[in-house]
Amino acid sequence: MSDAILIFSFGGPEKNEDVMEFLENVVAGRNIPRKRLLSVAGHYYHFGGKSPINDHNRMMIAALRELLAEQGPALPVYWGNRNWHPYLEDTLRTMKDDGVRRCLVFATSAFGSYSGCRRYLEDLERASNAVGPGCPEILKLRLYYNHPGFIEPMVDHVRAAVERIPESRRLKAVCFFTAHSVPVSMADASPYVEQLREACRLVATALHLPSWELVFQSRSGPPSQPWLEPDVLDSIRSAVAGRGASDIVLVPVGFVSDHMEVLYDLDTEAKALCDELGVHMVRARTAGGDPRFVAMIRDLVMERMDRVAEKKVMGDCGAAPDVCAPGCCVARAGSPVSR
Repeated sequence: MSDAILIFSFGGPEKNEDVMEFLENVVAGRNIPRKRLLSVAGHYYHFGGKSPINDHNRMMIAALRELLAEQGPALPVYWGNRNWHPYLEDTLRTMKDDGVRRCLVFATSAFGSYSGCRRYLEDLERASNAVGPGCPEILKLRLYYNHPGFIEPMVDHVRAAVERIPESRRLKAVCFFTAHSVPVSMADASPYVEQLREACRLVATALHLPSWELVFQSRSGPPSQPWLEPDVLDSIRSAVAGRGASDIVLVPVGFVSDHMEVLYDLDTEAKALCDELGVHMVRARTAGGDPRFVAMIRDLVMERMDRVAEKKVMGDCGAAPDVCAPGCCVARAGSPVSR
């Protein structure tokens, strides 16, 4: 039995004055050049220093609390972040003071990789050790890349994006599903690409998309280090030059909510490139604000509390395990500056 839910997220700054401290938290312990940090900081300054992720989490938590009040189970919902307030360690201390003994943790990352899964586990263990005796027992909920509460909203959001293209041109539109690039060595030690491709396939099949591809964005490593490709900007250029594409659909399938990478790398940089090339670009919404996504969190809680007979999944890959294998998603050199 568990007596609380913890929403565990990446965190993000709220104003310009927060940005550099936030980014220093993100890269702590890694040799990231100052020049790179200043470059990423510029993305945040472009939007007044405010990441959209915190407001998204506030809305999601409010909706989850309302859902639990209506349908149960009657569990309090807490919120902790890796890199900004409210910090995970502070939240665990509050939970300890509130008498919470065991909590189920929902991480705002749907896919398995070091930065998207195992790092969360390491952070939870580190914070738990810092809190010490009396810290709640922590059980992380499974990955949900193929859960209908994630896939079905994405299907509807991609459909809505495609419908913004004139009907006569829709069959020739090129759809790029995007996800955060990571070092190839990190991807090879995880199910990241496999799970991304399955999520893309489920969405594309449901919509009978004539042309789609998984591409990557937001690379932050040195040129000498291989990272997942192709890059979304390169893919847009190739689609225009090689296929004469006049309409591009971008689907940030690798992001639960509108992170800064979505707002800057897609809505700003990719849009500017499409404008320069004379291409019409539309971007699908992320899944996290959808009521079905919130209901999915409750589903994951219920299944982990053994209150449902069957885990909900789409496709043939089955449900991700409740507990990751010891050697899964191990750390490799290099990691994204932000995600």
